[in-house]
Amino acid sequence: MDELRRALPYLKRFRDKTFVVKCGGESLESPTSATVLLEQIHVLQQLGIRIVLVHGGGNQSSELAKRHGITPEVVDGRRVTSDEMIEIMIMALLGTVKTHLLALCRNLELPAIGLSGIDGGLITATRRPPTTVSGGRKVDFGCVGDIETVDTRPILSALESGYLPVVSPICCDKAGNILNINADQVAAAVAVALGAAKLILVTTPRGILRDPNNPMSFVSQVSLQELEQLEKDGAMSSGMLPKKKAISDAILGGVARVHVVSHSHPDSLLAEVFTNEGCGTLITPNREIEGNE
Repeated sequence: MDELRRALPYLKRFRDKTFVVKCGGESLESPTSATVLLEQIHVLQQLGIRIVLVHGGGNQSSELAKRHGITPEVVDGRRVTSDEMIEIMIMALLGTVKTHLLALCRNLELPAIGLSGIDGGLITATRRPPTTVSGGRKVDFGCVGDIETVDTRPILSALESGYLPVVSPICCDKAGNILNINADQVAAAVAVALGAAKLILVTTPRGILRDPNNPMSFVSQVSLQELEQLEKDGAMSSGMLPKKKAISDAILGGVARVHVVSHSHPDSLLAEVFTNEGCGTLITPNREIEGNE
């Protein structure tokens, strides 16, 4: 009962608000971990919070690529997507990952509907030009897109009909050329377009670490300015680089709170949303804002 009383202010504050939850492929690798995540999403829905789920699938895509004799290439946490690799991404993200997710939703009696950035013109992107990465070299990322516009109508239509929109990051440009976009970036853009109250990034680490090699250097709350300093100090590397950009884009776009939580922490979504101490890292525009409310 004490836990319910402590959660009551959050229940009142967040009812009818929109949360965008992004889950990485590592949180979906086993039906057990995916089910735990979806059960928490179901609880949030039942409490009157509108949830949009954006999923990645990097690990699944890499495994499928290897089975087809293709060596995956990732630079600064971003996947190089050749013409062959985009076909693998389509099979993995729009096929295996999304189908299994929707099947688990069906088992939980969680009404869900699958979308991609292509459906209904949800996301329009342009192919990324060769980009300078760390070390000063230029990399052609291939069939990788940068988001131009987000049309929220397909998502809003699903939400208004009582569905959980499950969004994959496969998109295309105006000419219909298929592009892969980092799922963190898609989640941030969708959160901004929807005016979401929260963006929650579900990943493997507990949250943001001051030292990527030291789990004890966990940071429970940072401002956007402090996050920028952490990047300068070298705390952001590999897969955290696109997450840091997504966090910055979301906050600068008007999302007041971004959370980074671990899929392996028990009930991480519920603990982060309904307790003042949370269980992951809370990122806010500035330090004047305290707590998860």
